[in-house]
Amino acid sequence: MADAQTKPADPLAGLIDIPLPQEVSLWPQTWPLRIAIVLAAVLAVWAIWRFVHRYRANRYRREALSELDRMCQTPEAVPDRLAAQLSLLVRRTALGAFPRETVAPLTGTAWLAFLDRSYGGDEFSRGAGRWLVSAPYQRTAPGRDELNALRGLVRRWIRGHHV
Repeated sequence: MADAQTKPADPLAGLIDIPLPQEVSLWPQTWPLRIAIVLAAVLAVWAIWRFVHRYRANRYRREALSELDRMCQTPEAVPDRLAAQLSLLVRRTALGAFPRETVAPLTGTAWLAFLDRSYGGDEFSRGAGRWLVSAPYQRTAPGRDELNALRGLVRRWIRGHHV
């Protein structure tokens, strides 16, 4: 009877704690993977630097396009004055992108040939771009279709000319 009245010892007292596994490292264990991660980081830094550099270098394009949009949205835009403003905008944009010594002395057909070379076409010397040179001196203003074609050409040149 004495055995029934005595309390047994704590059954959990003899257990041993389970050892925890080692912490998993976030750094890869193999050298090729480490090199790949470093190369990816270098590539990401280079890509960000290149994007920022290109964004800053094309600031003049964004400003020229916004000025072109403002010009075309004014309801009192007189056709002959609009052609002269477009000519001035193209000249200022070219002066911002190309060396001044190259762009400043150009006039007439030489100016149109330069625009064609920098754009990669012949729309300035043979198409609507001729209005850039002749519109300020014409007695008749260019028509609505010609002005729309000139606006589109100026917009494409601002976006796509090669420095």
